[in-house]
Amino acid sequence: MKKSWRALLVAASFTLAIIPLFGGNGAMGEEAPPHPKEGLPVVGSYTQLKKLLETQWQNQNTIVYAPVMESAAVSAAPQAKTRETSLDYSTTNTQVQGVDEADIVKTDGSHIYQATAQEVRIIQAYPATRMKISSRITYDNGLFHPVELYVDGDQLIVIGQNRESVNQPAPFVSKRRLPTYHEKQTVKAMIYDIRDKSHPQLTRQVEVEGQYLTSRKMGPNLYVTANQYVNTYEIFEGKEEFPGPLYRDSAQSDQYQTVPYSDIRYFPENVQPDYLLVAGVNLDRPQQKMSLHTYLGAGENVYASTDHLYVAVTEYEAPPKNAQPAQTSFAPRFMPVPMKSDTTVYRFGMADGLLTYSGKGTVPGRILNQFSLDEHDGYLRIATTTGDMWRTDENTSKNNLYVLDQKLQAYGKLEGIAPGERIFSVRFMGNRAYMVTFKKVDPLFVIDLAKPSSPAILGALKIPGYSDYLHPYDENHIIGFGKDAESDKDMAFYQGMKIALFDVTDVKHPKEQYKTVIGDRGTDSELLTNHKALLFSKEKELLAFPVTVMEWTAEQKAQNDIHAYGQFAFQGAYVYQLNLKSGFTLQSKITHLSDEEMKKSGDGWYNSQNNINRILTINDTLYTVSEGKVMAQDLSGKRQLATLPLTK
Repeated sequence: MKKSWRALLVAASFTLAIIPLFGGNGAMGEEAPPHPKEGLPVVGSYTQLKKLLETQWQNQNTIVYAPVMESAAVSAAPQAKTRETSLDYSTTNTQVQGVDEADIVKTDGSHIYQATAQEVRIIQAYPATRMKISSRITYDNGLFHPVELYVDGDQLIVIGQNRESVNQPAPFVSKRRLPTYHEKQTVKAMIYDIRDKSHPQLTRQVEVEGQYLTSRKMGPNLYVTANQYVNTYEIFEGKEEFPGPLYRDSAQSDQYQTVPYSDIRYFPENVQPDYLLVAGVNLDRPQQKMSLHTYLGAGENVYASTDHLYVAVTEYEAPPKNAQPAQTSFAPRFMPVPMKSDTTVYRFGMADGLLTYSGKGTVPGRILNQFSLDEHDGYLRIATTTGDMWRTDENTSKNNLYVLDQKLQAYGKLEGIAPGERIFSVRFMGNRAYMVTFKKVDPLFVIDLAKPSSPAILGALKIPGYSDYLHPYDENHIIGFGKDAESDKDMAFYQGMKIALFDVTDVKHPKEQYKTVIGDRGTDSELLTNHKALLFSKEKELLAFPVTVMEWTAEQKAQNDIHAYGQFAFQGAYVYQLNLKSGFTLQSKITHLSDEEMKKSGDGWYNSQNNINRILTINDTLYTVSEGKVMAQDLSGKRQLATLPLTK
């Protein structure tokens, strides 16, 4: 039987609740009738819910050892947007053009909007010499914490995590007792009218129970996803009926409502004790109530095109009882036996804030992140890794690319790429895919997808280091962001942050046209795990991102120990000029740290409120943003224009 990776990592105690970013879905026991519109079976009743979760409850008392999940990096898409006015400004770096993603900082060309854990700030940013805080939206009760936001014309959408003591709705409360109060964690989207930037007005709140996962916005349609853990102990050991998840839409009522089991669907083959909730809102229709779609289960990654939302679930097949331990290149005390992994992708159509299930497909292996999926000309392309890098038997890691047709059936495949390595980044660009794998060197594979039925490798390049993130420059060039690496026997040790420009004009012989390395071992950037941290404009020859630089001391340099970490040297923004003629030219290094803070810094550095986390542009002005201040200067970074403190 296949189980999601969470089912294989449960502890021997019911008190441990594992809540992943996204998990699996499925069915066992009595089959409920499919929903007429969605084609998915309905949970239907509390009794049926218990039957569906029965196997999961039994597994709570079983420990199954599994390999540690490898960390996933994130990649991004190019961005540049011009307002319909005379102002030109940068936008959030997103995966798909036309599909916006929430971020901690946004601009509309005149103001900067910033979400911190305590408040939301609206900052008059242009012109820079008149920078000021127009308003602060505070949440003094401490129950709501902003996470990300969107700006859409005269509307500001703040998405955050909320906790509140609520009265459990009536039908599920024992008739012999008074209603009980529970502290619930919910995801809340707060919609503000910001025509008057000095006095934003809260116009609507939509809320679903659970932990915030991700969101997308296409035009006026906003989709927010949450994952709510199902307490199986309460269900199987409690004496009262356990209710479904809560939701609320202030456009309809100020009271919490409960999703009835007749409205909760599940994905056959793989049930998990989680709810995946997707709330849809049309921002242009404030009187239209929120649409809510609830599924028993969750998912690990979400990818959205302009038409579809895909939820990817990793499933592991438990090894047979007589399976032999893995063969490895080293000899630990215990290693798990091989487990086969598959990725199942569920597809939903999106329109006017509504979600409609439209099919599923399964491919071998596990994906890295949302950028491992791509929809193009009606086909879904998926890059996966099977096996494990540390194995030396037939279960060693291999990398693959699959093409699914409109029915999500296998249409084309390319398997067995770079045995013994795993995928570190993937980038789909039209009829091509770029894949980076790594163990000791960084092979960049150029894959032809012009014939979906027969994907093929066009060329490959092997160089030291690896790329966590691939960003398109133009149709024949791609930028890689990652780490440099040095080999020591059978191991490779990452060093400083590496940026490379790859020329794929000759697809059979890709080459590294330019490269630069920042700092020494320990240097890191949010860009390597979050694509939204990048500012890139080909037209302005501009490339910028936040970075924490670690450098070797003179003594460390003399020792040349590739295992040694550097000492803290800098935190801020690196601003480059990038073109095909001269490559990467460092224009400026911008920091918000004072001389006093630099003197206090030790071997490492903590997350100061003056750590720069976003860079953006409005016309020819470059803005760097931290929680402590906003600094503005000309694009070259040579002339500072203004500084605005943000802390009270």
